[in-house]
Amino acid sequence: MTTTAVDLCEVEPGVLQVTMQDRRSKNSFSAELVDGLINAFSEIQAHRTGKVVVLTGFGNYFSSGGTQDGLLAIHEGRSRFTDLNLYSLALECEVPVIAAMQGHGIGGGFVLGLYADFVILGRESLYTANFMRYGFTPGMGATMILPRKLGLGLGQEMLLNGGNYRGAELAVRGVPFRVLPRGEVLPQALQLARELAQKPAVSLKALKAHLVRPLREALPQAIEQELAMHEMTFHRAEVKQRVSDLFGA
Repeated sequence: MTTTAVDLCEVEPGVLQVTMQDRRSKNSFSAELVDGLINAFSEIQAHRTGKVVVLTGFGNYFSSGGTQDGLLAIHEGRSRFTDLNLYSLALECEVPVIAAMQGHGIGGGFVLGLYADFVILGRESLYTANFMRYGFTPGMGATMILPRKLGLGLGQEMLLNGGNYRGAELAVRGVPFRVLPRGEVLPQALQLARELAQKPAVSLKALKAHLVRPLREALPQAIEQELAMHEMTFHRAEVKQRVSDLFGA
């Protein structure tokens, strides 16, 4: 499956690669990218021989998160982030997913990668949970997944502060992921995928389901609580101004 925004191919026996390639939007959550990702993971679920998925971006970008129009639609009450379940595609995938986050992961784009079973970051790239910079509280289950994947201290800092962190800085802060020069991220992810693909599919699926069960069980409550916070924080005039100012910058 190939679209202008997303490419899905079997790069080696058992190894499926999903490449986000919406260059126009820098892999923000455009309609094309969202539809492409949902369709790609639907095809993966039906794939007979796939054992592992590598999710990656292009060039300097993994994913840039929400679009200006998308954020304003939530601000105006025309949509909610739960309208399309983009965020948990990797978590709900039956086979292991490796997020080869070679490029910048911004806001929801960073959260998207953290739902993978393995995460590899680029030393030069920026990673941020920048929701609070726009004046609204995090969504997409970020309040659950960041503390669990990054540790309580760093996860809460990133959520509350909304600052930018280079991969190299996160490595110093002790993130439990490989942090490599950008050009080495995808090759390392593919090597890991080859190793996983040597295992029986039934065992990979059973073990993944067991390992991610606590996350899958915790996510609905986190989403419910985040939506309640959005009702308090997302519809204020200050948010609209911040969105306009930051996208304008």
